[in-house]
Amino acid sequence: MKVPHPEYPRPQLQRDSYLNLNGEWFLGHHKQGEPLEYQHKIIVPFSPETKVSGLGNFILKPDEVLFYKREFEIDANFLKEITFLHFGAVDYSCICYLNGIEVGYHQGGFLPFTFDVSKTIKVGKNEIRLTVTDPTDTGTQSRGKQKLKRGGIWYTPQSGIWQTVWMESVSNDYIKSIKMIPNIETKSLEIEIDTDSDVVSIQILDGNEIIAESSKKHATLSIPNMILWTPENPKLYDISIQTKDDKVFSYFGMRKFSIGYDGKFKRLYLNNKPYFHNGLLDQGYWSDSLLTPPDDESMIKEISLMKEMGFNTLRKHIKIEPLRWYYHCDRIGMLVWQDFVCGGGPYETWKVAYLPFIGWNTDDTKHRFLNRTDEVGKKEFISEMDQTVKLLFNTVSLAVWVLFNEGWGQFDSIQLTKQLKHLDSTRTIDSVSGWYDQGKNSSDLKSLHLYYQKLKVPKKDPRVIVLSEFGGYSLKTEGHVFDEKKLFGYKILPDKATLQWEYQKLIENELLPLINKGLSASIYTQVSDVEEEINGLVTYDRKVVKFDIPFMKELNSKLKFN
Repeated sequence: MKVPHPEYPRPQLQRDSYLNLNGEWFLGHHKQGEPLEYQHKIIVPFSPETKVSGLGNFILKPDEVLFYKREFEIDANFLKEITFLHFGAVDYSCICYLNGIEVGYHQGGFLPFTFDVSKTIKVGKNEIRLTVTDPTDTGTQSRGKQKLKRGGIWYTPQSGIWQTVWMESVSNDYIKSIKMIPNIETKSLEIEIDTDSDVVSIQILDGNEIIAESSKKHATLSIPNMILWTPENPKLYDISIQTKDDKVFSYFGMRKFSIGYDGKFKRLYLNNKPYFHNGLLDQGYWSDSLLTPPDDESMIKEISLMKEMGFNTLRKHIKIEPLRWYYHCDRIGMLVWQDFVCGGGPYETWKVAYLPFIGWNTDDTKHRFLNRTDEVGKKEFISEMDQTVKLLFNTVSLAVWVLFNEGWGQFDSIQLTKQLKHLDSTRTIDSVSGWYDQGKNSSDLKSLHLYYQKLKVPKKDPRVIVLSEFGGYSLKTEGHVFDEKKLFGYKILPDKATLQWEYQKLIENELLPLINKGLSASIYTQVSDVEEEINGLVTYDRKVVKFDIPFMKELNSKLKFN
């Protein structure tokens, strides 16, 4: 059997030591307290709710447990002083055992984690066991758009392992992490290496040529003949870092994200020049594999298609992707707006969808109104904010952090924006995408969601103005819909010709004029259909592109600053 997702899962800290543990595992599915029995075989890293896992015939309930088991062989040549077991993501809470000994516990459904298994791993046969529980929307944890009773804008939940499982073995002087900050003014890269080694060798390469070197763990290296990274020219430099017994490979791009003033309005800047972010909302759901991309090629194909259509930005919506997705955005040339994964108490439509349309606002330090009274959930969100920034800090294409979306689980956004700026001062922050804006001293952006109203921008707001969601024009594609009877879209159209005509009017008559009135970015809804939502540029199964590519490319060529 071909192992799914065989590629090295961490492109910006890559070493030769790598054992992929994806593939066939045993799975038990029981109510808590019932006798353990492994009834199924499952293909990891796909959740049991997905078709490609080999199952897809149940949804894990809050009172149920998943039990995973897998045997694997370790060669003596693989083992060094320290051995790590990595999980790309497990939804939501898990306990891991190796050879019958508990090696770790983790909770949080969207972030990678690692267990040190140096004392329990052995040459020859080994066995991993993993127990998993997931409260889905009955809890207050970060969960995104998963819901036990799916429908409309809420999607089929998933549980268990949903990103790559892998091992590596390293020396005591291994490189733990690297942090890279490009500075285009000084034409240099600041690099910070976390290692216990006193001996470090850094080499920056442009192709096969070494262009800069250092032996310091905290160094600033000049980049001769610097070429700037842009979506139009996504230039990347390679870098190798070595201690006495460890060596890793990474990459970076020379670019700068900032806010500037063009004489009339504040604008989003790229490399000290105004740059219009023309993007799409990207849910990252797949028809047969839900949150897990089917394979590496599918990610490449989709990002490339959106770029071919003329878009330069993807807003990754309430999800953290496998790290290879960000790598492909870096090398293909696609800006990323990264949402944090939201959670909290029950979603109440009248508070989060209806009241904003009549101009209602609220102070988000009063936690009860937006159902954020849970202290544990709030602390977990703040912790995950920190982890997410550390995880994605080196991503070349990541331009904007999106803290909260449409009031979902929103709390203390002014204070959290300050904390986020302290964690990462190199990116722009959209504190509250959509509504429940906390005023001009909070977010870097005035962030608008407009679906049913005519597109417009405020006249007196001193911030950068962005249209962070709009459109949602929908077309049912026969034979390629999730549910023939239940359809969701903001404006459902009868055929492709009408869809393209209405879309063209929206862009040319409503959106384009706003650029000269202060608009700096637009995020159209959305990349693909998702279950009942039929407002994608492509169908849920990715088999039909609903728009003509030259048509989209021509329209998108107009969306730029003069």
